[in-house]
Amino acid sequence: MRVIVVGAGFGGIATAIELRRHGFNEVTLLEAAPELGGTWHYNSYPGATCDVPSHFYSFSYAQRRDWSRLCSPQAEILDYLRGVASDHDVAGLVVPNSTVTGCEWDEAACRWTVRTEDGTAREAEALVLATGQLNRPALPGIAGLDDFAGHSFHSARWDHDYDLTGKRVAVIGTGASAVQFVPAVARQAAALTIFQRTGNWFLARRNRAYPRPIKAAFQHVPGLQRVRRRFVYHYGDTLTAAIRNPDTVGRLLAMRSAAFMRRQLRDKDVRRKAWPDYTFGCKRVLFSSEYLPALQRPNVELVTEAIERMDPSGPVTADGRRHEVDCVIYGTGFRTNDFMFPMEITGAGGRTLREEWAGGAHAHLGMTVPGFPSMFILYGPNTNTSGGSIIFYLEKQAGYVRQALQRVRERDAAAIEVRAEVERASDRDLQSRFAGTAWAACSSWYRDRAGRFIANWPGYMGEYAARTKRLDPDEYRLIARPGPGGGGDDRPVSAEQNA
Repeated sequence: MRVIVVGAGFGGIATAIELRRHGFNEVTLLEAAPELGGTWHYNSYPGATCDVPSHFYSFSYAQRRDWSRLCSPQAEILDYLRGVASDHDVAGLVVPNSTVTGCEWDEAACRWTVRTEDGTAREAEALVLATGQLNRPALPGIAGLDDFAGHSFHSARWDHDYDLTGKRVAVIGTGASAVQFVPAVARQAAALTIFQRTGNWFLARRNRAYPRPIKAAFQHVPGLQRVRRRFVYHYGDTLTAAIRNPDTVGRLLAMRSAAFMRRQLRDKDVRRKAWPDYTFGCKRVLFSSEYLPALQRPNVELVTEAIERMDPSGPVTADGRRHEVDCVIYGTGFRTNDFMFPMEITGAGGRTLREEWAGGAHAHLGMTVPGFPSMFILYGPNTNTSGGSIIFYLEKQAGYVRQALQRVRERDAAAIEVRAEVERASDRDLQSRFAGTAWAACSSWYRDRAGRFIANWPGYMGEYAARTKRLDPDEYRLIARPGPGGGGDDRPVSAEQNA
């Protein structure tokens, strides 16, 4: 069985390792970037770190005991992923500089054709889309964006050749990335203007390098690594509990956050501007002990008026003020709701995934969609975590994909497909679980324009692990191989039956 994996970040590497472990040897990873790494290849801005402790933001089967600090920096995480890929003999499966433009299911031959930007077409019996949710930078819809005459770039494509020293810099956006790079830019720029649409809830994170005795303990004390990892697991679920229960656990954690923010925001004017106006946990809670103090530096200004347009000199806000700057940095996040698009995915009956998701992205357990046989999505709809580690989810998903393909192989079938009624029922149940949670208290990137929740898993990590531990064969149908005597226990399903 040939398997094509699109994307060589944590999800793609996890899938390749899992499949190779179980005898799936014809695995190819197509990566758009020059090397593996995914988001950790692209996001190299100053201060880039993970906000999940490294003991948990790592594979369970590839534990590293020499992390430099609690939440490791980008270069260290990328080095870790390279090492894991090499140690498990999957680095050589990566085909770099291969931007996938389209994937098409051939019903007669029961296989996928995957086309890349350079015109190459590859065929495979199974397709895994591991492009993630945080892979395509989003630029704001500001009028005259191209009119700015100075220098500009997105934080996920940081221009390391441009020296910010002594420059007048504008940062548009105050999300998770900006919170990490703003303190570094504030120390370098002559003047920094930060344009904020919405304030954030913060919790403390003092990410100092581990002292030598602590590093030695992690390396030599038996069981300490396991205990540390377990603690972080439960701590993450505490944040999820706060979001799921905004009037009880959420209120307590909001009080803790507010107390921390008040201690850090001594300037009352800055405090008023930076303070969030929505329920704790509705949007992503951020971890930083450096960002709020940076807002109060004498060379930093926090602007909350909306940007009306961009002119050659810089942003012009709704109050008519023109902010003249040398450089604009867009810390405006990613096109999370697009998932693998603009890639075109065409399944059974010529129906595209874009058509299937016209009313909002959906997939059984975030991985399988009716009408798209032997196609699996990693970090797909409703598998983002609010309090845990996405690596935990990706490991479970890779194992689930492997089980599905094992069933195809063992039954001598051509492909496997989730039953439409199963996917519809699981989606209804999933969407209903957001009612009464903090996620439902405001609009955020967790939801699409219609208000449908398409990013986050509504429960705890353990729930997702239990749901994906064993593939239920009754939730799927097998598609027989073409020709006489083809294996499988079900006939191919028409597009009408799937609709």
